[in-house]
Amino acid sequence: MKEAVQIGGPASAGPDLQDLLVQVARGDQDAFSRVYDQVCGPVLGLVRSVLRDPAQSEEVAQEVLLEVWRTAARFQPSRGSVMTWVLTLAHRRAVDRVRSAQASSDREQRAALLERTPAYDEVTEQVEASLEREQVRRCLRALTELQRQSVNLAYYQGLAYREVAELLAVPLGTVKTRLRDGLIRLRDCLGVNA
Repeated sequence: MKEAVQIGGPASAGPDLQDLLVQVARGDQDAFSRVYDQVCGPVLGLVRSVLRDPAQSEEVAQEVLLEVWRTAARFQPSRGSVMTWVLTLAHRRAVDRVRSAQASSDREQRAALLERTPAYDEVTEQVEASLEREQVRRCLRALTELQRQSVNLAYYQGLAYREVAELLAVPLGTVKTRLRDGLIRLRDCLGVNA
């Protein structure tokens, strides 16, 4: 014949867990102390098997035992034994802690990914800028020599029209005309709408 195994230590003479829990529901601290002594080990063992972290396991086990103290009146003997009820509370609380830790980790990973993600597509920006530079170079090659020199000096080197005229040794009016004509040709070549 198989021998009955009792979780929580040797049987003691006196009220069983169910009777003790009824007394706990009435606020009996001595009864809770006895319930605590009987269920503490199994609760901690179960919680530790789920969490694996000793410090968190102790914390969750303490929360479970506080819940037993506060909610003892909710125990329904028709649904199972006191030990089953307490271990169910422990398991649920431990699983909740695991889920909470996982959700926190997921949030941190998403936040880290958002911080690393550029606000725009750098590769696309570089390709577009490169294509635009090449198109501008092609259009500049289509200008006359005086137009190209005038545009380069005025817009790429930042010289005033008078300085461009002096450098190229041409009248100021000629530089202005060549710049205007050159810019119109660039606009048309680049396909920019006026």
